[in-house]
Amino acid sequence: MTEVQDITSPMSSMERRATLSLSSIYVLRMLGLFMILPVLSLFAETLDGATPLLIGLAISIYGLTQALLQIPFGLLSDRFGRKKIIIIGLLLFIAGSVVAALSTSIYGVLIGRALQGSGAIAAAIMAMVADLTKEVHRTKAMAMIGASIGISFGVAMTIGPIIAGFAGIQGIFWLTAILSFFAIFVVLFVVPNPEHTKVHRDAELVPSQFATVLKNKDLLRLDYGIFILHLTLTASFIIIPLLLRDAGMLAADHWMVYLPVLVTSMAVIIPFVIMAEKYRKMKQVFIGAVATIVVANIMLFFFNLSLYGLIAGLWVFFCGFNLLEATLPSLVSKTAPGDLKGTAMGAYSSSQFMGAFIGGTTGGWIYGEWGAAYVFLFCAFAAASWLLVAFFMSPPEYLANLLISTEAIAEDKLDAFLAEISKVKGIVHVTLQESEQVVYLKVDNVLLDKGQLQGLLGQWSEA
Repeated sequence: MTEVQDITSPMSSMERRATLSLSSIYVLRMLGLFMILPVLSLFAETLDGATPLLIGLAISIYGLTQALLQIPFGLLSDRFGRKKIIIIGLLLFIAGSVVAALSTSIYGVLIGRALQGSGAIAAAIMAMVADLTKEVHRTKAMAMIGASIGISFGVAMTIGPIIAGFAGIQGIFWLTAILSFFAIFVVLFVVPNPEHTKVHRDAELVPSQFATVLKNKDLLRLDYGIFILHLTLTASFIIIPLLLRDAGMLAADHWMVYLPVLVTSMAVIIPFVIMAEKYRKMKQVFIGAVATIVVANIMLFFFNLSLYGLIAGLWVFFCGFNLLEATLPSLVSKTAPGDLKGTAMGAYSSSQFMGAFIGGTTGGWIYGEWGAAYVFLFCAFAAASWLLVAFFMSPPEYLANLLISTEAIAEDKLDAFLAEISKVKGIVHVTLQESEQVVYLKVDNVLLDKGQLQGLLGQWSEA
């Protein structure tokens, strides 16, 4: 008898193992990318040929190669296998880390950072998560991956200055290479092997759908938002470490600022996340968070010469940043049709990495030409442009994605099944992808009658 899928069931042990192990690969890789962010400008004077523009480029060039190659890597993983492509990407990341670690000039670090970004395995990892989890657990697995990214960013920002204080930026690059070797071990011996590989429209970019996504004005607004958010982050961290040093803090002690700022700002945003999701005030909270980024950069423009002014501005910035990092992916998921989510997230991720690249390059140039304060002014105007764009966003539908496999349903019964499932209370949109044997649902979790839906799945499954 065919097993009936249970929409209320917990993940299996294999699914948990797959999700946690793939999350750990994300963490190990993101640590390597972001540990350098709060320290490179501090230690750049030891590198031959360093200028503000080249330092900004060294911090951000990974974003360019990542944006250009993440989609091709994802498509290659469909053809040649997930694990092979992930390992190739990690080897490129190791090569970049070693090149940067051995370099005594800013140009060597530039090459190393570009190589690090070329190991663009994010799309392949997400596709493998989809291969290894049942449809009904896919959204949960993706959320766990997303949480791991946020955690790795906070850890990297905290431990980067500590490691650099003991071993310089070369020590960070060597540690990054070692962590990536561990990640390869995890891929080979911990991540389960999928029984079969196929395209998952909720997790992967489908080239034929790209034009459709780019025509969606609300998704484009969100892409612009993540572009500006990471532009301001990268531009700011060319100069924030230098300003903290000039205010009297030793480089190895900068974690004493970053850790409490990140932890307390995370605590502050929790009520706003609840307000946005539970009380359905997403647009209001979102616009407020963007306005917070504008205010933070204005504060940093006026008070960047004071240690307390820097810390206050940084705290306000991370209140807005953390809230937006939490809500932007949720908005993309709510806005994109279920079978376009993977393509929408691919465009979103590319925008994020291009934002980091443009932010670092432009911020370094502005710092060299006009000084630190004008980098914050540039960021304030960029965030203000985003605020203007955000005012015209459509209020989101408060709908979640749910995937249902149709493998157990006879082909000649599919039309009748879809007609029945569309009548279930709380189901708003139903999209069938016959080639994947999956139904993509948009559901209102508050209204969804899970019992009725589960009953239909049992009723229509073949014996």
